[in-house]
Amino acid sequence: MTKRIVLLGYPLRHSISSAFQQAALDFYHLDIRYEAREREPAQLRSAVEELRSPDYLGANITIPHKESALRLVDDADETSMGVGAVNTIVCRSGRLGGCNTDVEGFLQALRLEGGFEPGGKRALLLGAGGAARAVAYALVKSGAASLMVANRTVERATALLAAMEKVAAAGGVRTEMVAVPWEKRERRKLLEGCHLIVNCTSMGMRHSPEEARSPLEEAAIPHDAFVYDLVYNPAETPLLRAAMRAGARTLGGLAMLVHQGARAFELWTGREAPLGVMFAAARRALAERGV
Repeated sequence: MTKRIVLLGYPLRHSISSAFQQAALDFYHLDIRYEAREREPAQLRSAVEELRSPDYLGANITIPHKESALRLVDDADETSMGVGAVNTIVCRSGRLGGCNTDVEGFLQALRLEGGFEPGGKRALLLGAGGAARAVAYALVKSGAASLMVANRTVERATALLAAMEKVAAAGGVRTEMVAVPWEKRERRKLLEGCHLIVNCTSMGMRHSPEEARSPLEEAAIPHDAFVYDLVYNPAETPLLRAAMRAGARTLGGLAMLVHQGARAFELWTGREAPLGVMFAAARRALAERGV
C-alpha cells in the first residue's frame, strides 16, 4: 500500500516542499507520496485527525498552523513544547507525535551555510509567530547574549519571550530579552548594535499580500549585521536586496527549509536524508517558477 505524507498550510502556492521531499523519497525508491494540501484554520483539526489512518506516515505543518497543531497531537517532544509549536507530525500506530525540526534547520543553515555562530551575539527577530518561536528557542539554547522581538502587536512578542525566559531558566542560560512594537520611527534605533536580524514574518513571500514589501528599509540596516530572511520564495526577497545594498551579509530561507525538511524525512523514514538530492530538487523547483 502506498504511504502518504502531507503538507498542511494556507496558502501553499509558494511551497516547494513537495518537490524536494518527493525527490528524497524517490532516491530510496520508497512507495511514499508527499502531497501539499491547503487547509484553512477551521479545517486543521479534521486534516490532522485524518493522519491517524494507517496509510499516513506523517505531515509537515506550516503557516499559519504551527502553534495550533501542538494542541492536536497526542505527544510532543521537548523541543516542540519549549517552542510552543509543531512543524512535523509523525504517525505511529494511530498516535500522532509532534516534533519541531525548525530549530535544528535554522541552526544548521545559519552555521553551515551562513558561517555565523549565534552564541554571545545580539539578535533582533521580526515577527512573533510559530517560526519566530523556533528561532528564539534556537538562539536562547545557543547562548545568544540578547534577544529582541519586534512585532506589530507587542503583546504577542511579550508572550513569546515569557516562554523563552522559562527555557533560559531551565537551561541555566542568561539571555537578555525585550519585546518592542514595530514602529517605523524607532527602527534605526532598534537596529543599532544588532549582530543578527531574522525576518520571521511572511512579508516578501511570493503570492502573499505583502509580496513586494520589505520589513526593513535599506537605510536602517547596519552594514555589519547578518540578515537572515526565512522567506525562501522568491530566492532573493525585497529584504535581502535591501540588506545587500546596505553592505550586510545575507542568507535566504532555502537552506533552513531543506535542513528542517531533511530532519523530518529522517523521522518519517528512519533513513539518512540525501541532502544533496534535496538541495538540487529545491533549487530546480525555484528555477522552474522563475524566481
